[in-house]
This record gives sequence, C-alpha cells and structure tokens, in this order.
Amino acid sequence: MSEILLQYTRAGHVENIHRGDVAAVNSKGEVVASIGNAHLPMFWRSAAKPFQALPFVKNGGLERYGITDEELALLVSSHSGEENHVALVRGILAKLGLDESVLDCGVVRPMSGKAFKKIIAAGEKVLPVHNACSGKHSQIIALAMMLGVPYEGYTKPDHEAQRLIFKHVAMASRMPEDKLETGIDGCGVPVFYLPIYNMSLAYARLSTPKLGGWGDYELAATKIRDAMSNYPQVVSGTGRIDLAVTEVTGGRIIAKIGADAVYCLAVKDGDLGITFKVEDGSFAAVTPMTIAVLKWLDLLTRDEAAALDKLFPPVLKNHRGEVIGTIEAVF
Repeated sequence: MSEILLQYTRAGHVENIHRGDVAAVNSKGEVVASIGNAHLPMFWRSAAKPFQALPFVKNGGLERYGITDEELALLVSSHSGEENHVALVRGILAKLGLDESVLDCGVVRPMSGKAFKKIIAAGEKVLPVHNACSGKHSQIIALAMMLGVPYEGYTKPDHEAQRLIFKHVAMASRMPEDKLETGIDGCGVPVFYLPIYNMSLAYARLSTPKLGGWGDYELAATKIRDAMSNYPQVVSGTGRIDLAVTEVTGGRIIAKIGADAVYCLAVKDGDLGITFKVEDGSFAAVTPMTIAVLKWLDLLTRDEAAALDKLFPPVLKNHRGEVIGTIEAVF
C-alpha cells in the first residue's frame, strides 16, 4: 500500500499530503531500499524513453544518420520546447531528409513557460516540434526508415517499429513479453505498464552497463547513458529538477521524468536504479520528492544537497513571496 511521502504545512498544521511508492534496485535485481509497494504496477510514461531508443542505437542508427551525442540526448528527452530543443529536433529530421510535418505527437504548449511566451509574443503558433516527445517521435520515424518500412502509422502498436520497441523495453526491464501490458501515452504511442521494481531494474542496468548483463547491447546502453549524463539540459530543460540533479552531481546522477509523477533515476557507475510514483500524479510533488529520495538514499554530498535546497527551497510562499508553510518529507 502507498505510504505518505510528503506533507505540506501551514501555520504548523498539515494541510495536504502526497502518498506514493519508491523502489531502489541494483542490476542483480536486489531491492536495496523501498517505501510502500516496490512492485506497484504503473505506467512508465516518458521515463521509458532511454529504452525505447535501444533498437535504433544498437542497430547503427547514430552512425547511419550522423546523429551526435547531443542529438541522442534529444531523442530520449522530455524537453521543454526551448529554442535549442526545437533546433535539435528540426536538425535530426533534416538528417533523415524530412521535416516536422511527419511528427504525429500532437500539439501541446511547451513545458517551458518562457518558451511559450516567446512563441506568443512573436505571433507564432505552437507546433508539434514543441511537444516534449517530439524527439522520441523522431527516433521512431528513423527506426522505421532503418527497418525499410513506411513511417506512416508509426504510432500504432502494430507498426513494425513499435513491435520492435516493445521487445526491447521488455528485455531492458526483464519483463516477460506476455506480462508487459500497454496503453496509449499522451503523445499517441504505446506506453508500458509494469512494476516500478522493473523500471528501477532497467535504470540500474543503464547506470552501470558493464554489470547490467546487456550482452551485445552494452555499447548502446552506455551511449544512451552517457548522452543523458553529458547533456542534461537537452534531456529536460532550464529550471527543471531533472537538469539540476544531473548538473549539481556533475553527471553522476541521471534523472528522467515521466508524466503523472512517475520518476526514474540512475546512479552512473553506482549500480543503482530508483523509481518513485506519487499516487495522485501531482507534478508539483516531483521536485521535493526527487530531492527527498536522494537524501534518503544518502546519494548526495552535503554541498550537493545544499545546492538543490537553494534552487528548490522546501517551503510554501504566498502571492507576496512570503514564506507561509513547509514541504516536508516524512520518510
């Protein structure tokens, strides 16, 4: 059963709570630490993106299309729709000989409020390229081209690219294919339903590929991990906790958000993957939860913890900027 993870106070009284579950797992499959139900089944959402890119990277997609490490980071990103993100998506599509009209991820305002305001101020429209998942969609289109099949309909579960991705997600998370369920994600492609334990296991394997039992996939896993570690702003965006965690730790901890408050972390060369899910899906709870989980697992130095607390103070403020309450981890 999910446990209370965060409480929000006002005038010394608890006003709101967030329940959830946490699983920290190593590549041997051992549960190192947990809160609530370490085997809670849940949709992986965008935190699955590094593993959705495995067949493209393993089968030579980077070399075939001249994809750089920075562009690889974009392919597995949930980007904020900032100018550099948009430029990277368009550059990748150009390398495929395509333009953004092929993207079938839908139109949604960019995650960056500043980027959205710039678009409006310029009298322009929000486009599919601003979608946080446009990098993933570009990767799937490229995979279809590599397979020699039409990319039209690439979002459908029965498309050959999606079937191949399904097999690789099952392999990475060590889920039997007949036990790995799917739904449809916000951007229209299949999304995977599996225990948070298996999500953490996949991230543990990604954290330290040489211990992950990847076989022929070790190099591909290493390339994806290193791209995420080296280009965190591309994977996420300015002002976000994903970026801050990786930057503050010098690339030692890789962070990847998924929608509805599922969140995964990998400790580079530390043989540890971590997943938490906030039960009510609160996006606002993700930042304090991320910092609290890293402290709970003793994965931050004193200076790193202080830096994250300075960037994201665990307090509540009113509209005048006055501190009127706290955000407290209770685990």
